[in-house]
Amino acid sequence: MPEESLPPSIFHMLERNIGKRILVVLGQTHGLEGELAAVTHEPPGIWLSNAEAVVLRATIAQPIPQVTARVEKSEILVNLNSIQRIEVLHKTR
Repeated sequence: MPEESLPPSIFHMLERNIGKRILVVLGQTHGLEGELAAVTHEPPGIWLSNAEAVVLRATIAQPIPQVTARVEKSEILVNLNSIQRIEVLHKTR
């Protein structure tokens, strides 16, 4: 009987994006943006380097939240239990 492959866990999906710039949404109006440096299992979290705290704002005309302000941070550990959404940012040409 062939072995069934298990679907990738959140840790596997995050590890594929190490070195890429990501936006981590922590709440409706705030989040963090930085380079994904490492993924930890205990405690479950991600390390961001060159991180910035960002303020997000949405309007009726623009319902997708946009970054409106940034504050520099250096490196930070974000617990996965406090994350609402993770977006991988792609460089624009």
